[in-house]
Amino acid sequence: MNDTGKTALIVGASRGLGYALTAEFLSRGWRVTATERTPSALHELAESAEGRLTVETVDITVPEQVAALRERLARSAFDLLYVNAGTNYTTDPSATVADVSTEDFARVMVTNVLSPLRVIETLQDLVRATGTIGVMSSGQGSIADNTKGGFEVYRASKSALNQLMRSFAARHADDPRTLLLMAPGWVKTELGGPGARLTIDESIPGVADTIEAYAGKGGLHYLDREGKTVNW
Repeated sequence: MNDTGKTALIVGASRGLGYALTAEFLSRGWRVTATERTPSALHELAESAEGRLTVETVDITVPEQVAALRERLARSAFDLLYVNAGTNYTTDPSATVADVSTEDFARVMVTNVLSPLRVIETLQDLVRATGTIGVMSSGQGSIADNTKGGFEVYRASKSALNQLMRSFAARHADDPRTLLLMAPGWVKTELGGPGARLTIDESIPGVADTIEAYAGKGGLHYLDREGKTVNW
């Protein structure tokens, strides 16, 4: 694979969609820095990546670790910062807000909402002016499309993530970089479960296509894997 010269920082890439997105961009000739919280299969992937994959360690729920990552990458410049890290479910994914424990609720919100935006705030200046900042959102984050309920806490976390990205965009209205909220679909991963509608191979290439297609367009976009706009 020819080296395109493009660079990506993918946060939360040790497994599932983040790992697959890392492998996808490597297959397209990108150079990737990917993060893990604990040792993962990323190291095996790096062995076959001909020097185009660098693995970093960070727990995004620990601000000091995110700041330390920023220091380690101080001399880097990326075309893409993509935050995939997050958790799908509470202990009981069917729990309503009437039933969920405070601890579970707080854990999901810190992992899915607060921490990704802290990562973006901390690492944003590593992204080129022509670059893209993206977050793995979900179609379940859409308020307008929530006609059946279910997965209440997860839905709420993705809606809150979308809202904070919209606030980030408003605060950086003059920033030329593209901001993306990506909805990859319900995918068969450890977190998505075996009953999910899509395989990773049916989702991630489309996610990567959409990210590449929106490079340089600027503005905030809430999109699915086919590049279609998702209802707020």
